[in-house]
Amino acid sequence: MPTTVFEQFARRVTTVTAQLAAHDIPLTAPAAPRADPADPWASSYSAPVDRSTLAWCTAAQMLADHHDTGIAQQVLAADALLRELGARGLADLHSDLHSGAPVDYRFTRCPYCSGIGEDPTLPTCQDLGCAPWHEADGHEHLCPVCHGDDYQPQWFAQEHMAELEELLANTIEDKTPLRSRLGVWPLRRAGGSTTA
Repeated sequence: MPTTVFEQFARRVTTVTAQLAAHDIPLTAPAAPRADPADPWASSYSAPVDRSTLAWCTAAQMLADHHDTGIAQQVLAADALLRELGARGLADLHSDLHSGAPVDYRFTRCPYCSGIGEDPTLPTCQDLGCAPWHEADGHEHLCPVCHGDDYQPQWFAQEHMAELEELLANTIEDKTPLRSRLGVWPLRRAGGSTTA
């Protein structure tokens, strides 16, 4: 059983690639055929897809779990997702698998980084093409799926409840007549008129 998050990532890749090997599926998807420049609907993506990357393995595993199938049946779908959208497409896939509802990664564990908020592949600034002045400051490379959202459902639930209680208190206060909130009740005069 993996003990660290990074061991979980390695195990995910190992598990998925082993299933691909068992079905004699190559670890590199062939490049898409060259598009006809006269066809406006033709795909312009020709780069091959590496099926041994964490992003591809995550996409294939998400699709297989959602459709309750084996990894082998989801190979082409994962290829298409990664070829067209890259790792950022995992956020769209996660949303689509939740019936199109937006996913709040403060309450739902990110399927790519498992809630750590950083890019799990630990890229360098040179890999990502960061500005030269960032290479020395040690800035974080956020997860392309959850964009660094802090996964702490217990803490955010308490904060959310405190906000709701404050909204409820403000609403009750707004509905209460002003004289009740001030603690002043009208006094009746003998002539029938009231004054504060």
